[in-house]
Amino acid sequence: MDLSSSTLLLFKSHISLSSSDPSLYFRRRTSSIPQQPYCVPAATRIRVRPISLSIINARADDRKEDIVIVGAGIAGLATAVSLQRLGIRTLVLEQGESLRTGGTSLTLFKNGWKALDAIGVGNDLRSQFLEIQGMVIKSEDGRELRSFRFKDEDESQEVRAVERRVLLETLASKLPPDAISFSSKLANIERSENGETLLELEDGIRISAKILIACDGIRSPVAKLMGFPEPNYVGHCAFRGLAYFPEGQPFEPKVNYIYGKGVRAGYVPVSDTKVYWFICFNSSSPGPKITDPSTLRQQAEQLVRNWPTDLINLINLTPDDTIIRSSLVDRWLWPSISPPVSTGSIVLVGDAWHPMTPNLGQGACCALEDSIVLTKKLAEAIKSKRVSVEEAFKAYGSERWPRIFPLTVRAYLVGALLQWDNPVICALRDNIIVPKLVRLGPVLEHTNFEFDPL
Repeated sequence: MDLSSSTLLLFKSHISLSSSDPSLYFRRRTSSIPQQPYCVPAATRIRVRPISLSIINARADDRKEDIVIVGAGIAGLATAVSLQRLGIRTLVLEQGESLRTGGTSLTLFKNGWKALDAIGVGNDLRSQFLEIQGMVIKSEDGRELRSFRFKDEDESQEVRAVERRVLLETLASKLPPDAISFSSKLANIERSENGETLLELEDGIRISAKILIACDGIRSPVAKLMGFPEPNYVGHCAFRGLAYFPEGQPFEPKVNYIYGKGVRAGYVPVSDTKVYWFICFNSSSPGPKITDPSTLRQQAEQLVRNWPTDLINLINLTPDDTIIRSSLVDRWLWPSISPPVSTGSIVLVGDAWHPMTPNLGQGACCALEDSIVLTKKLAEAIKSKRVSVEEAFKAYGSERWPRIFPLTVRAYLVGALLQWDNPVICALRDNIIVPKLVRLGPVLEHTNFEFDPL
């Protein structure tokens, strides 16, 4: 189905896909996609055209692909693996030269593990990471406010912190060697007269895709092209790190939360030798991008210098390449206001559609859920042909929106409440709300998500 005339008018303005790079010029890099006859020599400098979604004629020498996935992150790889399990081949385009294995870890609850089991990688990961038994909440002076055991509330609950690097590598290992094309950054997207999507890469290669699945993260150029606003900064930033204990880490398998005034922190064992930690703090603006590890470490320690020493020790034992600082953002998908998740044969998955704050630990879990729901809808359209691809994408959006929108709002509200800096309110939280009113069941209710296996 072609884009409607109103949608085409929306996309007439040209938006650069290389907004992070002020230069419009580049040198062609080696790509894992075979070189096409029309590609320019390696030393030639080429001007990248602004992105558009206007209708053009496809060229005879454009590479043809049925399904192209943009982004080899969690959403992109999980979607590729899910589709492959149903016999549907995809090509994954990744702008980096390798998997984006930077960062620390992420916590997966039982809905995330159900999704990983559905796509066949759950057991590969379980053997590498500790199962977390419960959580402890403390005040900044070290006083225990409350503790819970996950199995006491829900015997089926499963919580593990997983290294992002290992998760991505495990997903990628389930794909054929040629399924991921690295150094493949989009320069331009256009629509052909037959309704397919034409992708031009920065190295000049052009790919004609019948279906485009955008899994290109919170700053998704494809989402921007479809009319979505930039994610909203929520007023908090976070330091994160992965401490390393070569002789073995000393902590029990529990999530440890520490609440202060306008600052909160936490840490959780990941494996026998690694412990993930974070510090979230209020900030009126995201601030400048900082990459120097010594500066990041110093700023993180300054925030919790008078807190329990376990946290300071974790910061000191964190390798330079696993300490990061990031601003927290989200995007609320307002009914009848936000753009739809798909337009024609283009659809969004994961953070590209619904970035959310990490306060519920559901960003990665929801991306994994997305991949399975989308796979089922798309496979039905491709194999049975009872519905069109466009109808399948609309059904995916209709099913996922009631799940995603409330979670995004809830994650924001939880973060806003936990980032209180008023001493009176914080005292009320530490002495009444957390010790006497907080119950584990409602806290983890959102992890009760059911779906049929692939």
